[in-house]
Amino acid sequence: MKRLYSVFFVVVVALALAVPSFAAPMPSKTAANQSLDSRTADLAIVRDIAANDQVAKILADRGFTTDQVNQRLAQLSPQDLHQLAQNLDQLQAAGLTRQEWIWVGLGAAAAIILILALS
Repeated sequence: MKRLYSVFFVVVVALALAVPSFAAPMPSKTAANQSLDSRTADLAIVRDIAANDQVAKILADRGFTTDQVNQRLAQLSPQDLHQLAQNLDQLQAAGLTRQEWIWVGLGAAAAIILILALS
């Protein structure tokens, strides 16, 4: 039995080392020659979202002041700023919603009930 575990371990390690890593830098998907007016418009859009009461409160809870947020936004490359401004509607808040937590709790309760019933 011990030999079986050893063989299994060697096979898993060999497979882990044989699988190549697929992470690589990805080029930006935004316009290369963005005008100054376009950058200003994108910056205004992103700053407007960052000034939202809920977003500002969350950023403040994380230790960011309004000046720090504006400074970091100003440091973004034109491509990154344009991409952020264009995709703001696709951003999702981190964490689970209350409904998702309820489903997680129900699943955990069902798993515990099954474990207790089968033992």
